[in-house]
Amino acid sequence: MSEATQSHVEFQQSVDATGLACPLPILRAKKALATLVSGDVLQVITTDKGAVRDFQAFCRQTGNELVAQVLETERAVHYLRRR
Repeated sequence: MSEATQSHVEFQQSVDATGLACPLPILRAKKALATLVSGDVLQVITTDKGAVRDFQAFCRQTGNELVAQVLETERAVHYLRRR
């Protein structure tokens, strides 16, 4: 997993969870991941400060790969590869 200010990761689907507090970003990501096939990448955009740790824990618990987390001033962008 990389933490960078700029990143270009190819993804198949995106979830905009800006303005949503925990656990809603995780729940939206979980629902979107269920529609993807194994190996597809989901982009999730969040503004919740706890989302970085939440997505790290979510991926550890579910076996999905956390490809990257791009930390920006007002938001974080998470890339998850479906197991």
